[in-house]
Amino acid sequence: MTIEEVILLLKASLPNTLTPLQELVLRSSWEGKTYTNIALEAHYGEERVRKVASSLWQFMSDFWQEPIQKSNFRYVLESRSLNRRQYQLIKEFNQATSTVSLEFPSGPVSKDSNFYVCRPPIEELACSEITELGGAVCIKSPRKTGKSSLLLRILAHGNNLGYRTVSLDFQQVDISIFTNANTDKFLRWFCANVSRELGLEAKLNDYWDEDMGSKVSCLIYFQDYLLTSLANPLVLALNEIDVVLEHPEIARDFLTLLRSWYEQAKYLEIWQKLRLVMTYSSEMLVPSRVTHSPFSIGLPIKLLPFSQAQVEDLAQRHGLDWHDGDEADRLMAMVGGHPYLIRLALYYLVSKGGLEGNLEQLLQQAPTESGVFNEYLREYVVLLRGEPELAAAFYEVITADTPVKLEIPIAHRLQSLGLVNLEADYVHPACELFRLYFHEQLNSGEYASHARMEELQRENQRLRVRTTLDELTQLANRRYFNTYLQIEWQRYARENVARSSEEQIPISLILCDIDYFKIYNKTYGDIAGDDCLRKIAKTIQKCLNQRFGGSFYAAKGNLDASSSGSMGMEHQSVLIARYSGEQFGIIVHGDASVAVNTAESLREAVKELAILCDYPGIGGLPATVLTISIGVASVIPDTDTEPEAITIAAEKALNLAKRRGRDRVVLG
Repeated sequence: MTIEEVILLLKASLPNTLTPLQELVLRSSWEGKTYTNIALEAHYGEERVRKVASSLWQFMSDFWQEPIQKSNFRYVLESRSLNRRQYQLIKEFNQATSTVSLEFPSGPVSKDSNFYVCRPPIEELACSEITELGGAVCIKSPRKTGKSSLLLRILAHGNNLGYRTVSLDFQQVDISIFTNANTDKFLRWFCANVSRELGLEAKLNDYWDEDMGSKVSCLIYFQDYLLTSLANPLVLALNEIDVVLEHPEIARDFLTLLRSWYEQAKYLEIWQKLRLVMTYSSEMLVPSRVTHSPFSIGLPIKLLPFSQAQVEDLAQRHGLDWHDGDEADRLMAMVGGHPYLIRLALYYLVSKGGLEGNLEQLLQQAPTESGVFNEYLREYVVLLRGEPELAAAFYEVITADTPVKLEIPIAHRLQSLGLVNLEADYVHPACELFRLYFHEQLNSGEYASHARMEELQRENQRLRVRTTLDELTQLANRRYFNTYLQIEWQRYARENVARSSEEQIPISLILCDIDYFKIYNKTYGDIAGDDCLRKIAKTIQKCLNQRFGGSFYAAKGNLDASSSGSMGMEHQSVLIARYSGEQFGIIVHGDASVAVNTAESLREAVKELAILCDYPGIGGLPATVLTISIGVASVIPDTDTEPEAITIAAEKALNLAKRRGRDRVVLG
């Protein structure tokens, strides 16, 4: 027997079925966990866990007519198979519960439903958390995956403990409450509704103070009125709180307010009465001005898809004979472990409608208009058609053979809808059903063309980068250098027209040449020569970064970000490029003194690399290591001159540096 079969058999045999804690003890004991570990995971006292376990072992010993303890539990039962009587008992139990409880899966699974699938130890952890002083639970999951169903059980647990409970679903809030980003209006609505749910008179005007502001007024209303009026703790459930995040100004105030309440519970007794439970969609992006996410407080819970064992268990509860796992495999190959889609499929397989027990037909029709999932899928079609950019991104995902990297906001939006799974920075369809269905629905030309256009734009961007990048050194190439100099020269010339002669701004050019590089390349080979060029390029970049704080164009990433329009050039302090074979050009937005000082630091940095060069038969070298000669020119651009003026001056200065013995800087 498997642990699922053991649990089902006990549920069918016990007069009051299994409690969540009993089921957790069974599953954990099957895995070999100690009572101490079980107690820690479930947030229960070890004595209580041992007491629950003791009654289980006694019942099981009586049931199987042999001693069963935690130590031999799995050993005794795993090697056995269900006998005919036991199998019939489970079947009758599932049929009975299905007959009584079968209902169309819509909305949260009711508290007494046999079709709620426990995901131990989540239920125990969440219910335990609200018993903590000032406790908080944050439930994260895409739509229709069980957030609200879990929330019902947390609230039921609170009621059983005698707590007061209030549940607000932000999907039911009138849009007028969010109009004009009015935080005061929203917080008054919030306080009024909590008061109503508690059966207390709304006394907003008694506690609201315009001078103190709506956030402080809301805090005082809760602290001095609502919480003070209650003898027992308050479990405040905020369902689908991400609806508020669609209104950033209100969200900023509301979320920081919730977080402050949670923090105050650490040192103010009155706030320890409040137990927060929030549900939201996966990986929500918090507004940029919210410095601390409210979802980092308390106990974070992430609802995972159903496992195969859970799908088989649920199928048996529907009265289906899926004991060999093949049917569960086939269904999950289409819809994954998506809780709602699994329940919907099982409902149609046991209800009247022409599909009773016909899994093959259900799967064939699944991605079509006649499939049982069509109504659910059509909701997405309407949504995606209203957001063409989102639809195009999703079309790219479902037509790709490998996971796709999307912009972060779009990736998170698709994940929060449950359409994709996000792993690291890459997304892929949440299930095969989505790939098949939406491939047809979105392949109408509009979204496909949009996706192809975006891919073409990305390819053009990559091509632009390649045409402006030197592949060996990953610096800007000569073509980029010339274009950049032309644009900056014209800009400075226009700006200098309006300035006095004392205020006019110069451009400086530094030309570096590796001394005797052709001999080095011939002596040590092309590979060593290429390595030398890369080392010197990186050294120049590092030196410029130290002097100008990284405000320069050099690597691929900089070019990639600035290669649209007129080269997309922002006004940076420096541009570094591979000017020619062994020469580097640096454009500096500064005067001659800045350029000369920069050039001297470059010359020293390259020399400190200590790249040895031993040329037999050649004398008169400036050093035993590679050095560079540098020419510097500084010119004030005007409308009567061309950029060639500065390149000619810098080249002359470079030649003069070479004639004077190399390894030096000369200002032209």
